[in-house]
Amino acid sequence: MQFDVIVLGAGAAGMMCAASAGQRGRRVLLLDHAARLAEKIRISGGGRCNFTNLQARHDCYLSDNPNFCRSALAQYTPRDFIAMVERYGIAYHEKKLGQLFCDDSSQQIIDMLDNECRAANVDRRMETAVQEVGRSADGLFTVRTAQGEFRAPSLVVATGGLSIPQIGATPLGYQIAEQFGVALTARAPALVPLTFHVEDAERFAPLAGVSLDVEVRVGKVRFRENVLFTHKGLSGPAILQISSYWQPGQEIVIDLLPDIDAEAWLEARAGSEQLLANAMGELGWPKRFAEAWLAAQGANVRGKDLAAKKRRQLAETLHNWRVLPNGTQGYKKAEVTRGGVSTKALSSKTMMANEVPGLYFIGEVVDITGWLGGYNFQWAWSSGFVAGKNC
Repeated sequence: MQFDVIVLGAGAAGMMCAASAGQRGRRVLLLDHAARLAEKIRISGGGRCNFTNLQARHDCYLSDNPNFCRSALAQYTPRDFIAMVERYGIAYHEKKLGQLFCDDSSQQIIDMLDNECRAANVDRRMETAVQEVGRSADGLFTVRTAQGEFRAPSLVVATGGLSIPQIGATPLGYQIAEQFGVALTARAPALVPLTFHVEDAERFAPLAGVSLDVEVRVGKVRFRENVLFTHKGLSGPAILQISSYWQPGQEIVIDLLPDIDAEAWLEARAGSEQLLANAMGELGWPKRFAEAWLAAQGANVRGKDLAAKKRRQLAETLHNWRVLPNGTQGYKKAEVTRGGVSTKALSSKTMMANEVPGLYFIGEVVDITGWLGGYNFQWAWSSGFVAGKNC
């Protein structure tokens, strides 16, 4: 059973690639071990799929080579994907910060890509686990499955990363890279909640469910979004964003009052009989959070009882609350995988491995990690399109 192109992985990048290659008249086989098509698309965005971001650009992606994604993002832009969405009559809206969601269901995006593949005569086979990948003496890639062996001069690996193993994530893509001598970078969970050390977890456990608008920093990287307290630690958009940059042993710094001069605000209450925890309600802080946080700082007092030195210290902490996470909640809760197939081993113009002609890597399996908010789907569309036009 011979094809022109075999694509491993019927997710966002794989479907995009298969459709693009098929549109060129290539005979394409799309394989996936899962029973259901594109599960990660289905569950994304609360079931409404944050399918792209209007602001997607190369500096919104992490990689050993941050410039690598420039070419693919230029060849297939958010506007290109939006044009396809509109062609299918899928209603969508911008939620915030350039994030585009379906008005109805993420299933519409899956159906759209499935229709694109069907129109391009892609041979799609689900529940087809890869048993072995090799290369024949005549240079063809061979993929052995329970349904038989398939051969093609081009093999595209779109198997995703390690995130969300409960819907079928596997390390297959990395194993294929190693098999063919394609370099890998270290992998870690990204866009993932962070966990507290035991003492902090116990102290802040009663605050589970509290959300605040903050700025979170690691080194020179900062994000302004909401932080959410959980039973295990911190989550919410700001934390998920910063988690991609966080390394074990690093502190994160949280500005709890990013729009307010904390010292001036505290000085204005220097003679007040009001408890600071109650006054914090003016700033939008839930009372239970204010009480717990101020108690942890030894400052759950009336405004007039806060000495000048303590006031300055408290103001400093409000703008620079240092938290040392214990770790992350791992791949089970991570939206994506940081690291993967090294961009130094691939062509940015085609996504083909530099030293293995005919072998391509696209999507999450590559060392390209986007910000939260549709950036990773845009990378899937762009890298899939580019590989499909060249494989």
